[in-house]
Amino acid sequence: MSSKELDDFRARSHKALSIQDFEGKKVPCIEFEGKKFEQILSRVAGKPLSIDTNLNILQDGLGHVFVQMILDFSYGGIRETILVNANENELFFEALSTNMMLAIASKESPEKIFMIQLPKPERAIEALDIIKSGLAKGRN
Repeated sequence: MSSKELDDFRARSHKALSIQDFEGKKVPCIEFEGKKFEQILSRVAGKPLSIDTNLNILQDGLGHVFVQMILDFSYGGIRETILVNANENELFFEALSTNMMLAIASKESPEKIFMIQLPKPERAIEALDIIKSGLAKGRN
């Protein structure tokens, strides 16, 4: 990964990430602008829904690790792609692999939250192993 590509990935990385306490569990949360969040909710509210969650790991072998998270909603034709800088958000992925849940929320109204149970939890565990391995290369 060239320094230009690295700078581009850093610039495109989603910054509004947090870890929320949900019934005593730490749940990673992706925050969206209010309008985008409302659009998602309006298209899926009251529908039987599953959300396929894919985690694509992008790394350069020098300790820079990014994760492209793809959320495919089974209803509403929604596909969200979020790029996350794993170097800055390792705890986000630890919480994801531990609790197998992901939350999406509105930046403007954080009390509005939508919880997602990961349909294939083994993907989060495998992703965390790859992320930790990639990050370790930069620490050595």
